[in-house]
Amino acid sequence: MSSTYGENLKLSIFGQSHGPAIGMTLDGIPAGLPVDPDKLQEFLNRRAPGQNDWSTPRREEDRPEFLAGLLDGYTCGAPIAAVIHNKNTRSGDYANLKDCPRPGHADYTAQVKYGGFQDAAGGGHFSGRLTAPLCIAGGLCKQWLEEMGIKIGAHILAIGECGDRYFDPMDPELETVGTDFPVLNPDSGAAMRDFIAQARAAGDSVGGIIECAVTGLPAGIGEPMFGGVESRIAQIVYGIPAVKGVEFGIGFDTVCVPGSQSNDDFAVVDGRIVTLTNNAGGIQGGITNGMPLIFSAALKPTPSISRPQQSVSLSKMEEQALEIKGRHDPCIVPRAVPVIEAAAAIAIYDMILGNTQTDRRKN
Repeated sequence: MSSTYGENLKLSIFGQSHGPAIGMTLDGIPAGLPVDPDKLQEFLNRRAPGQNDWSTPRREEDRPEFLAGLLDGYTCGAPIAAVIHNKNTRSGDYANLKDCPRPGHADYTAQVKYGGFQDAAGGGHFSGRLTAPLCIAGGLCKQWLEEMGIKIGAHILAIGECGDRYFDPMDPELETVGTDFPVLNPDSGAAMRDFIAQARAAGDSVGGIIECAVTGLPAGIGEPMFGGVESRIAQIVYGIPAVKGVEFGIGFDTVCVPGSQSNDDFAVVDGRIVTLTNNAGGIQGGITNGMPLIFSAALKPTPSISRPQQSVSLSKMEEQALEIKGRHDPCIVPRAVPVIEAAAAIAIYDMILGNTQTDRRKN
């Protein structure tokens, strides 16, 4: 099913942007895992809209209501179900989109696939609003991973022409990432915010790159071929609206250096096998090698812009000018940082559950 992810856990996401509620179910989670609701809410607040001048003015509290799966602060073994009620919708802003699709959006392809029965308001179930329940599941998985000593963090690597510095691939400084505007270098963040403001003033939008790091992962997680760590992470990350590219380690820059420089030599440090560099991003043969896992995701500019654009009337089969109404982010990248972290957490926790089951069969 297209809205379901996972092999050992099963995540399903449901709802539409302007429907009564959006939500998720998370099945296959062991009983007895602690859940800190305050910590989860702090994580969800990082993604929530309407909090600053670089996001949409639509305000939603994004407070999850758990319907099942938790008891007295712990998982109880039943599927976890949670919803977030939509309270600030203006569906009338989208009344014309079934006939006049927005460039860059799924309006046209949804019309073709669903024959006019799709919910077009706010993008329906194609909307970035659906990343809120993704963050519920990811926020929970992050907590459980941290109990194992596995930490996940991300920052804005670039917005348009403005760039931050990279994580240290050998020792990512996750604790130095800002929370309000997540960058490593505050000066870079100020330049990025100015760049976003200029785009908004011009009725335009900008995209960017998010770099994510995972520390504390043991070697041996993942499977070869189609079950590799890259494949499992890329699958869920590409489910995030606006993501157009994913790379691991030095990614496409690998082609710019010979094998003698791209290979990560091995060494023994304090009785542990490590690599002297981390160009592979902590993954070899689809399996973690114990080094920090590093990947980046590229997000396109928000397609909803206030500038006039050319579209078509599907009923008249003729070209038509389009001016988009509604409330939209001039840059989705800052709010997408916790979403990337959530996606990584879900994928990694799913793979760890698979390793645990394999270890049990061996014993």
